[in-house]
This record gives sequence, C-alpha cells and structure tokens, in this order.
Amino acid sequence: MNPVLIAPSIIAADFGYLRADIARVEQGGADLLHVDIMDGHFVPNITFGPAIVKTIKSLTKLPLDVHLMLSKPRQFITAFAEAGAANITFHVECEDKILTALDEVVNFDCKVGLSVKPRTPLSAVKDYLDHLDRLLIMTVEPGFGGQPFMPDMMAKVEQAVAWRREGGFKYDIEVDGGLDKWSIWPAVRAGAEVIVAGTAVFGQADAGQAIRDLRENAKQALRHLEPGYKADEETPG
Repeated sequence: MNPVLIAPSIIAADFGYLRADIARVEQGGADLLHVDIMDGHFVPNITFGPAIVKTIKSLTKLPLDVHLMLSKPRQFITAFAEAGAANITFHVECEDKILTALDEVVNFDCKVGLSVKPRTPLSAVKDYLDHLDRLLIMTVEPGFGGQPFMPDMMAKVEQAVAWRREGGFKYDIEVDGGLDKWSIWPAVRAGAEVIVAGTAVFGQADAGQAIRDLRENAKQALRHLEPGYKADEETPG
C-alpha cells in the first residue's frame, strides 16, 4: 500500500504570517501544500490568483497541489502552471470540455487531477479515469473551510479504488473537507491516499504535532487493511 500523503490547505493559514505558517508545516513534515482557487462563481467564495500562488511557491520547496474551483478553468491553466503548480486539479462540473482541459494541464508537464462535488455521482468522472494522476473526492461542499466531514462520501472513495484496480488506472485518491485526526481514520480505510487538512493543521498551535497525529492515525488505519490483521482495541489517538 502507498504511504498516505498529508497536504495542509493554505486557505487555513494566517496570511499575515504566511512565510512563518508555511515554514511551520514544511518543517512539521507536510508532503504537499494544497492551494484552493475559488472564483466566486463556481463556488460562493473568492480566494486568490496566480500571483499569490507564485509567492507561495517562492516560500516553500513543497509541491503545490492546486485545486481550481472555477467555472472555466481553461482560462487559468497556463497562469497557474507558470506560477509553480506541481498538480492542477479542476472540477468535472465545470463549463469547459473536460478532455481538452486535461490535455492542456499535461502539456505544461503538470500532473492532472479531476474533482467531484458531494452531490455529483462518481460516474461523472468514469470516462476520464485513464487520463488522471489524481482523483479528488470532496468530503464537504466546496467553497468554505471548517465544514464537517461527510462520511457517506467514503463510498465514492471505495468505488474509486475498485475502478482503479479493475481498470489498471494510475491515479491516486485525494479527499478534501473536514479531515482531522479522527476523520482521517475512515478516509484511509476507504482507500484515500492524499489527505487535505486545513484548520486541523494550520489552526493548531503545534502544526508539526498535528501532522504527526494525522500520519500516525493514517498508519493505524492502514494496518487494519493488511492481510491477516486481527481487530483489537486499537483506536485512533
């Protein structure tokens, strides 16, 4: 099984102390930085554009996992790729032609992902699975941080795992929304491999300890999936 990657979501950082907050999670052992881009149309909130992403990139060696919550992501793929995105994920519910947008991301030598909202059936992404490096399953309605985790979305994660196995696809499975040291447990057991966590990391006094707690509980969850594992009284701490 692949190790679980922890991706703190920069939207939860204190932008008055951005350099220090990024340093906290980088030194604390984060694997990626998740960057939510919102346009005020696709979701009812606005975050920031390519210039801020370029600044974030200048402050860290961590790969930037850029999540475009945009109605027309094709208009901005070039800008975010040039700003330093390592991965660009956009939504299957967007207004653009999906295959065209996927190809444009790949042309910039970025990894490409597709995301699906909670109310959208996972079948909406099925025709594109062989094009993906990452499949992002939203575990809250996108647009605002701090929402509670939706455990019923784990059925989508399990289905994504099954499709990958059956089709020999190469994508990893990311979950975003309401993840903390408790909800990481069912997410990882369902098959999630990239965990986006906002306030559960940046909102903690000790971001490094928060990341270690997430990673340890992910390891416990993975142990439960090992062949021959016998259930005991072990619970996430």
